[in-house]
Amino acid sequence: MGLGIETSFLFLVSRIYNNQLRFAMTTCIPAGSGRLHCRVRDIKGQGCRRTSWISNVTFSGCIRKDLPWSHGVSKFLQIQRCNFSQSPITENSKTLRTITSSSLRDGSTKFFDFAVIGSGVAGLRYALEVAKHGSVAVITKAEPHESNTNYAQGGVSAVLSQSDSVESHMQDTIVAGAYLCDEETVRVVCTEGPERIRELIAMGASFDHGEDGNLHLAREGGHSHRRIVHAADMTGREIERALLKAALKDPNIFMFEHHLAIDLLTCQDGSDTVCLGVDTLNTETQEVIRFISKVTLLASGGAGQIYPTTTNPPVATGDGIAMAHRAQAVISNMEFVQFHPTALADEGLPIQPSKARENAFLITEAVRGDGAILYNLDMERFMPLYDERAELAPRDVVARGIDDQLKKRNEKYVLLDISHKPREKILSHFPNIAAECLKYGLDITCQPIPVVPAAHYMCGGVRAGLQGETNVQGLYVAGEVACTGLHGANRLASNSLLEALVFARRAVQPSIKHMKCSSLDFSASDWWARPVVPVSLESNAIEKILSMTREVRKEVQSIMWKYVGIVRSTTRLETAKQKICDLEDKWEDYLFQMGWEPTMVGLETCEMRNFFCCAKLVVSSALARHESRGLHYTIDFPDLEESKRLPTVIFPCASMRSSWSSRQLQKLPLC
Repeated sequence: MGLGIETSFLFLVSRIYNNQLRFAMTTCIPAGSGRLHCRVRDIKGQGCRRTSWISNVTFSGCIRKDLPWSHGVSKFLQIQRCNFSQSPITENSKTLRTITSSSLRDGSTKFFDFAVIGSGVAGLRYALEVAKHGSVAVITKAEPHESNTNYAQGGVSAVLSQSDSVESHMQDTIVAGAYLCDEETVRVVCTEGPERIRELIAMGASFDHGEDGNLHLAREGGHSHRRIVHAADMTGREIERALLKAALKDPNIFMFEHHLAIDLLTCQDGSDTVCLGVDTLNTETQEVIRFISKVTLLASGGAGQIYPTTTNPPVATGDGIAMAHRAQAVISNMEFVQFHPTALADEGLPIQPSKARENAFLITEAVRGDGAILYNLDMERFMPLYDERAELAPRDVVARGIDDQLKKRNEKYVLLDISHKPREKILSHFPNIAAECLKYGLDITCQPIPVVPAAHYMCGGVRAGLQGETNVQGLYVAGEVACTGLHGANRLASNSLLEALVFARRAVQPSIKHMKCSSLDFSASDWWARPVVPVSLESNAIEKILSMTREVRKEVQSIMWKYVGIVRSTTRLETAKQKICDLEDKWEDYLFQMGWEPTMVGLETCEMRNFFCCAKLVVSSALARHESRGLHYTIDFPDLEESKRLPTVIFPCASMRSSWSSRQLQKLPLC
């Protein structure tokens, strides 16, 4: 079985010059080969304002129209369409608004106007708005607060001082993104950011203020001005607290915790794929719960857990990206995995933690923004050797600098020193970091902090337009699961919460419009075969499957860290491709030999499917990029090339031989 994204074509998209599409085709390689299926090369032109889809090109039946990123993935899949032929969404059916509260909460099928997958900042902010117009299910994998948002320390970037400007914020974002950002998306986010901050404050979020009574604005790497709104070093936690408090009070929002999203429920309406909800597994009761909805928002976060060292919580296993890929959504820029330069290196602490952490403890970018200096273990400052901005360089530059030092010196961590700053300032700005380090015998006011890079953020994801729309009807995305074009090849510090807030808000109006012109046919729940829990298997077989799955999970993480890390090469990527394919075959064969059926589901096996799917997406995308740009650095193509300033795009296409992880559990019905 080849690594290639088996149901897709992957290629680099051409650019628009003076609103005219100019490109030259190269080879078209069958999906499933693991190679670059089709690459489009630019012939002429220097500027890059927006990206575009290939115009009227057919690859094995895969046809896509010319379309700029800012218009989403398909002009001809606008949500204005209200009537799907033979669709469960019809004008004459009973609407969701008439369903009683008891019927929403009981039974194996639940009907809602809106289904929101994820309870971080994007999911909750969206839910609070659409709840004014209909019933909302917020489906979350663990407790509602357990999300990447809750672990975000630094803050939210926004232009809130007179000395700053939208243009400056845009420039910083585009420079950090290695000029791969979509300019229109960047402008929208930077312009709308300040209003999103004011909305949070009005909802009860409390941010730090300076002595003058104004918001205290911090500065982080890559930013030319102080524009980071923060709540000490626990900003994400404060935003999550405020949003969750409001959501729990809203009578139209129903929270379903400990519900693992298995697969999106999709059907085919002509050439269009339509999303009508999601299957989930209640991991506490082991019951499969089906959610039928008029509109679905994916806000499930990233996939940091595919690496062994990550700042992401255990829930970040790439579920949303994998589900969307299996549902024929367009995926983009998956090679750009951001490694945060400074996660706490437990090996360098005076007192070792009693057990390994599930996720690395983040040392926020704001520490360097406040003047911290990076040293190797001989207390030699090294960042000026790599970039004139030194410690304030963008994350990709700092992470590579640290990685280079560790490899050259054969050391396991470097040191981040903020102790030259006043003690009171350190403790007031970074109380959470200070307390965590002190638990292990390290006082950051007088000792340097041992740090090491860790997988932190996926800049790629499900390709979205300016309103969070995807090429799948009724499916919207926001937050880390989405690829909006904002981050380009590298995310600027503190732009992630900003993007989540802006796109969650922008997805509201089109979602409401889609919902209002739709009703629901209750028979829709019977269109798909239901996943089943493995009650027919003996406990001994299940234990062996779980043991095997845990071993394979660690092996995938090890492969990704060793071969698809901060510095890459074609040989390493090809090795990763082969190892992942062999491991996937071995795992699937073992499961099915033990009696596992393709429709069976369990928490760890579903996560493993998503692990494989996301790992393959990252490796395939990395192999397709023959240059070094932003977060993707390869020794075989070490230079940044203007002709390759193109997003990587994985289109859905005709299904070929595929692995279990790459296809939906249910057969795709016709709408």
